Amino acid sequence: MTMTQESAETVGLQALAWLAGNEDLLPVFLGSTGASEVDVRNGATDPEFLGGLLEFLMMDDAWVISFCDSISIPYVRLMEARQSLPGGEQVHWT
Repeated sequence: MTMTQESAETVGLQALAWLAGNEDLLPVFLGSTGASEVDVRNGATDPEFLGGLLEFLMMDDAWVISFCDSISIPYVRLMEARQSLPGGEQVHWT
């Protein structure tokens, strides 16, 4: 399924809100990306930042499940959203 960039950004914003409320995972995100809390606030309007956030969440199945269950979306929707944001295109090496 192809998702519009606008729909993907909505998923990214939902993920950002979920992450901001997750006291255990937010410090992991900040530490692994080098982002500050100001960067996170400013990232709400940046499709590339939102794409990177979705990519971060996809690193762990438990994070995907927790986030997707919290907003009642299919797990695959996270990957679809990531692919619809800048930098999420599938790379073909051939």
